[in-house]
Amino acid sequence: MPASGQQSPVSTNHVKPSCSAVVGLQWGDEGKGKVVDLLAPGHAAIVRYNGGANAGHSVVVGGKRFALHLVPSGVLRPGSRSIIGNGVVVDPEQLLKELTTLSEQGIDCSQVLVSDRAHVVMPYHKAEDAARERALAESLGISAVGTTGRGIGPAYAEKVQRSSAVRMGDLLRPDWLRERIRAALAFKRPVLERWAPDVTDALDEELLYETAIGWGEKLRDRIVDTTRLLHEHLDAGDRLLFEGANATLLDVDHGTYPFVTSSNASALGIAAGSGVPSQRIGRIVGIAKAYQTRVGAGPMPTELTDAIGDRIRERGREYGTTTGRPRRIGWLDLVALRYSTQLNGVTEIALTLLDVLGGLDELKLCTSYEINGERVSHFTPDACTLESVMPIYQTLPGFAEDLGECRSVDELPSAAKAYIARIEDAAGAPITMIGVGPDREQTILADQVSGVGSVG
Repeated sequence: MPASGQQSPVSTNHVKPSCSAVVGLQWGDEGKGKVVDLLAPGHAAIVRYNGGANAGHSVVVGGKRFALHLVPSGVLRPGSRSIIGNGVVVDPEQLLKELTTLSEQGIDCSQVLVSDRAHVVMPYHKAEDAARERALAESLGISAVGTTGRGIGPAYAEKVQRSSAVRMGDLLRPDWLRERIRAALAFKRPVLERWAPDVTDALDEELLYETAIGWGEKLRDRIVDTTRLLHEHLDAGDRLLFEGANATLLDVDHGTYPFVTSSNASALGIAAGSGVPSQRIGRIVGIAKAYQTRVGAGPMPTELTDAIGDRIRERGREYGTTTGRPRRIGWLDLVALRYSTQLNGVTEIALTLLDVLGGLDELKLCTSYEINGERVSHFTPDACTLESVMPIYQTLPGFAEDLGECRSVDELPSAAKAYIARIEDAAGAPITMIGVGPDREQTILADQVSGVGSVG
């Protein structure tokens, strides 16, 4: 028993896991934005917990496409707060542009809030991003990691180093902000003057300070202690929805290192990136495309470099939301999908872009790998090993039908149902949503999908 006058410790044993999360199960671009938008109603807040403006989520509503980078996808659903958590690195310039664009499109952004503990992507981080890639290539001949050049990695690195990082709350503390900028430049100036001599603005202390102070003034009313706010929602019995950026195979600890992003992009990053403990989350929806894509460098065992890959890319509009870069295309990798499903503790899967495969005579699924003459069924996130694997495929019949008007499993062609069933069986989790087109309405929802695993 606590001593007189002391409060009893808070027990979380009775907590009901009423919150949900949406995470990507591949190398990103799976359609997380659309699924978050579908799940948002009924949640008091939608929370981004990792990544930065390198992420790009697209949502199509009534034929109108919205591109989101920092603002959670739930902003398109009135009545919910959109929270940018402490685990995100925030480019204030990009955030302000995004808020302006959304407002001009008629979207209410009054409930978009950002953690005062989220770290700031400064202009010198972007310059450092480009300089590092250039230095590695020119000096050592090392292949580029494939960064988007948005300063994400350098911002996270400085966060861990602690000595000179700027947090969103610092934008409201002029004297402290100036000290942080000055400390950062003391270390970065020699490197950037050598490898990025054309980015003088990123080294101008006074310009950086005035720019950052301006960001703070414009965002002042949005910068809050989001962890406290989220716990107030939980104490009130509200439900929260967590939105992951990037995806599991890009997770800095569990992805195909070193060709990864700089944050924990799996569900394992939710607690650290938001301040909400993992036992609060009872539903984890993993998002997977009906095929495989990847942007930038790194191994991709099922990659297609032929006419089929080109066809899928064009039909699926597989170009980066953030960078515009064409995405690499491949057959669906069930070995990797099983790994991601297990790692995240996925309770259900949303399968997206199934319609893109329409018209192909046959569909292939990677069911195992061959490594040094040995067949294995487990995934290795080590890039060196993964680079040498040979995919082993199972071939299934394709389907010619257009799926865009399908709204129930019964309306899907038998070949499509058999394809879905095989994926569900291999992943070890039920498929509860199927995307058959880009629009919000072009989705087969849970009560209609029940029993897909027994098809075929």
